[in-house]
Amino acid sequence: MNTTYDVKLGVIQHRTDRDTPTFIARWRVAGKPKSKSFRTKGLANAFMSDLRQAAKMGEEFDIATGLPVSMLAAKSSGPSFLKFAQTYVLDRWSTLAARTRETDAYALLTLVPALVADAPRRPKDEELREVLRTYALIPEKRRPALTDAQTAALGWLERASLPLSELKEPHVLRTALAAISVTFAGAPAGANTVRRKRAVLHHLLEHAVEQKVFGTNPLDEIKWTVPKAVTVVDPRTVVNPAQARQLLDALPKVGRKRGPRLKALFACIYYAALRPEETGDLRLTNCTLPETGWGLIVLETARPQATKRWTDSGHTHESRSLKHRADKETREIPIPPVLVAMLREHVAKFGTAEDGRIFSTGTGGTYSSSAHSYVWQEARKLAFTPAQVASSLAARPYDLRHAAVSLWLNAGVPAPEVAKRAGHSVDVLLRVYAKCMDGQQEQINGKINAALDI
Repeated sequence: MNTTYDVKLGVIQHRTDRDTPTFIARWRVAGKPKSKSFRTKGLANAFMSDLRQAAKMGEEFDIATGLPVSMLAAKSSGPSFLKFAQTYVLDRWSTLAARTRETDAYALLTLVPALVADAPRRPKDEELREVLRTYALIPEKRRPALTDAQTAALGWLERASLPLSELKEPHVLRTALAAISVTFAGAPAGANTVRRKRAVLHHLLEHAVEQKVFGTNPLDEIKWTVPKAVTVVDPRTVVNPAQARQLLDALPKVGRKRGPRLKALFACIYYAALRPEETGDLRLTNCTLPETGWGLIVLETARPQATKRWTDSGHTHESRSLKHRADKETREIPIPPVLVAMLREHVAKFGTAEDGRIFSTGTGGTYSSSAHSYVWQEARKLAFTPAQVASSLAARPYDLRHAAVSLWLNAGVPAPEVAKRAGHSVDVLLRVYAKCMDGQQEQINGKINAALDI
């Protein structure tokens, strides 16, 4: 390496003759002019500040690149964790659902600020997360203009982010695992949250293996116990048919519009085991609603809710393929006469949205999950005793789906048929609802007695 101490720092030039404003940092090394372009003046200033600090500390500068030896070493060690994380998110953007994008980004809001060098003038963690959330982890064409504080925070992250290659070191990975084990406020994180964030980290490192950064996934070599998460339905949350009817009857009494408009939606969750996001995209063309007898719902799409910045349309709700199903794959659910009657009554009273959706706001929009939750909690207060309201009984609208699946299983409907209607695999169905299959203990005990008598 050919180095020198002959360094002269110049000025930052603002170029306005390009498609986007450009700030060019200029300096000389051994008499040779050097330059580097930046999108913002703040980033250019931060870069010049780094050069100034290196010169002040008496560092040698590489004549070929014009960079201090310390910066050259960092550059030669491969991409930083921040840069690789951005690539990981943005390269997969077009193929991911909005909720998956949000899950990935949420994990990286924890990991990127944790995997940094101990550099001076570190911004607050909230500032680092904010610039990641609103700028660095979304496509360039959707990025807003940066404030001065955000520019400084992003510049600091770009300078301080550890090289990706350092994640082969156990102590660095343990730093990452410690970070995902707590909330942003510093409290212990829930098991499901920790598991999701670790899964994102593991998958990111798998991509690094594919790109030959690592021979094997270094996370697999760390002896760290993943916290156990609850994966079975708590029977205490499951309502019986009488309680379900009480809740549905209470819904029209909540508010002037929301309760009456949402009664049939919640009925679909209970009588057809629909997921809440599936009710949001249910259209009249998906339903066969005879005047008498059983009807049929043929689900085609769902309408999950996500933060606007992660969706393609910029709206909170978007139509997507059904969960765990291929694009355009459908699911058929026979529905009992009581639900057929409710849907017929709902359509007669409220009509449908312009696109045929059965459930919509008065202006044709989609009710948010917070609106669902508010109406549901008010209905619980009307239908339940104070002790039941304080309990976990039907604490969430989704618990109606658990009640539906539990009812079908306990009624003797074969597991494959229940799984088909609910959109589960059989093994997941039996594992998740194992504790809700009541009334079979005497049968099982009888079979064991018969076997013992032989």
